[in-house]
Amino acid sequence: MDTMRDRFAPVVSRLLDEDPRVAVVLAEIGRDGFAEAQLSHPDRVINVGIREQLLVGAGAGLALTGMRPVVHTFASFLVERPFEQVKLDLGHQNVGAVLVSAAASFDWPAGGFTHMAPSDVALLDTLDGWTVHVPGHPDEAETLLRHAVAAGDDRVYVRLSIQSNTEGLPVDGERFLTVREGGSGVVVAVGPMLDAVLTATEGLDVTVLYATTVRPFDATALRRATRTAGTDVVLVEPYLAGTSTAAAGDALADVPHRVLGLGVGRAELRRYGTLTEHLSAHGLDARTLRERIGGFVGGGRMAVSS
Repeated sequence: MDTMRDRFAPVVSRLLDEDPRVAVVLAEIGRDGFAEAQLSHPDRVINVGIREQLLVGAGAGLALTGMRPVVHTFASFLVERPFEQVKLDLGHQNVGAVLVSAAASFDWPAGGFTHMAPSDVALLDTLDGWTVHVPGHPDEAETLLRHAVAAGDDRVYVRLSIQSNTEGLPVDGERFLTVREGGSGVVVAVGPMLDAVLTATEGLDVTVLYATTVRPFDATALRRATRTAGTDVVLVEPYLAGTSTAAAGDALADVPHRVLGLGVGRAELRRYGTLTEHLSAHGLDARTLRERIGGFVGGGRMAVSS
């Protein structure tokens, strides 16, 4: 199966053909995927070299002229390194762009911590007006990329990962999907964490919501789920643990509730290892998730068959 990033260049290349407003800004990374598109659209496929602050600044400049820039590199170089430009060149100037990242939290462990960005979504959460998509499958990535480019002049972040669920679901760029219903708690699985969550909660009497658009946070879906499943809520996110606990708390501010945020821990792992080892070390494997979810939600009650 191809990866989310395998879909990125072909999808955006087609959008370059379809929409004269679309432009692509790269910083060396990913340029081979746009080699053909650059021949067709030399003025709209721009490689600034290994200069990430310029990458975002150039995207903002294009947006000021009425273009719809798609800006791409690894997450740590797209959100963390040029954060001042994301904050000022895009946010303060109130212009839109589509930031599309790769490498996620630890997709390429051999690259070391410079190529890991578990704090990217939390960092963007300090800014106003961002939509954040976290697809869990290449089909969803294609859908959400198209949503992002078509979103007028909005500021949108699309977080691509080599982690993937087995099957894609019909996501719409707005709402959480209900994939399992229960009566003893709600588990929100974000993007590529869905398969692990479904395995971890097999037999537990919980509702599982699937989130691929995490900002704006779908408070309506969470509130609706808690009416029948109760107000014990677990968030399982493929980035910094607790990133969405405040959003969940705000959604349930008028009712007594408990929220457990599971995700990537703050402690830095200095042995590079493998992606699977990182998932296990952060407790994001199905076995550990089951222990933590079962110990928190509804006393770990099993589902009752009728």
